[in-house]
Amino acid sequence: MHNNFQNLKEEIEKINQKIQEYLEKNNIHSKLQSLNSQMLSADFWQDKNNSQRVIKEKKFYEDLTNSLNNNVEKLKDLDDLSQLAYEEENLQVQNEVLQNIKDLRNEVKKNEIKCFLSNEADPLNCYIEIHAGAGGTESQDWADMLRRMYLKWSDKKNFKSSLISEHKGDEAGIKSATIKIDGDYVFGWLKKESGIHRLVRISPFDSGARRHTSFASVWIYPVVDENINIEILEKDLRIDTYRSSGAGGQHVNTTDSAVRITHIPSKIVVQCQNERSQHKNKETCMNMLKARLYDYEIKKREEENQNVESSKSEIGWGHQIRSYVLQPYRLVKDNRTSFESTSPDKVLDGDLDEFLEQSLYKLNEK
Repeated sequence: MHNNFQNLKEEIEKINQKIQEYLEKNNIHSKLQSLNSQMLSADFWQDKNNSQRVIKEKKFYEDLTNSLNNNVEKLKDLDDLSQLAYEEENLQVQNEVLQNIKDLRNEVKKNEIKCFLSNEADPLNCYIEIHAGAGGTESQDWADMLRRMYLKWSDKKNFKSSLISEHKGDEAGIKSATIKIDGDYVFGWLKKESGIHRLVRISPFDSGARRHTSFASVWIYPVVDENINIEILEKDLRIDTYRSSGAGGQHVNTTDSAVRITHIPSKIVVQCQNERSQHKNKETCMNMLKARLYDYEIKKREEENQNVESSKSEIGWGHQIRSYVLQPYRLVKDNRTSFESTSPDKVLDGDLDEFLEQSLYKLNEK
């Protein structure tokens, strides 16, 4: 009986220490103080974009702090209850305390993950760029499946998604597409999804029903707000217009309204065709280019740029970050975290949170 009680006490103390570590390691209290100070400045409301960003961040940290404080209160109650159960030698209540500790541990873990979303660009919205690898229809269909997966994930989170550009496949799927997702901390959640995604399945396009391996690349970068100043020189740009390859019907653009911009020094290319107006498409392209250049600078600062660029350039064997196997067995495995799911249908239907959480854990182990 004494050992059980001691184990409970130790478990409670461990969780409490974890909570304090999160708060200190991520400077949550000082970040809140800084945001509160900004809100008290006389000209705070004059810059609408900045004030919205500060309010959004403040709410995030307040909710996180309140949740962690609530965890601490629950721990105190469980500590008192375990003491009572020990004194009365009540094994049933001890077991209840043990179950409550397990539930609380999961709750604390979710708060820990939120602590990881405290980098400069994490609160921003994001673009998702998807490109089919070699392999024609197979890879183009796989690229379309990935796009659907991220759109489904976005829907589950009640985020807003929009199609920026799309190049359809020859028979099915897409050769490439760019989508934008708006929501709280979207870039923070998705930033580690950049890389090569591999699919193994019995091909629906193969009359011999043979197994095929397909590849597609995913590239995530943040939507830059107006507070972040990115200098772009006109002489560094090549701007092309072309006719949009729309989905058909009344929405096909009959003018050369689609825009492609190449940033010559960095070789970054962005394109947009979702608006009828060439001016609006050019404006969207410039915003995307700013985002790409900002992300490029972030990666350089983090000394990750070389790895990211190499993973983008080779869409094939040996470079995948995650494998989705539908045949001969059913498994989704992340090659970086070794996290697995035996329910690929759920994952492809947008059930991505566990993979995203494991990536954030891995990132913060460094």
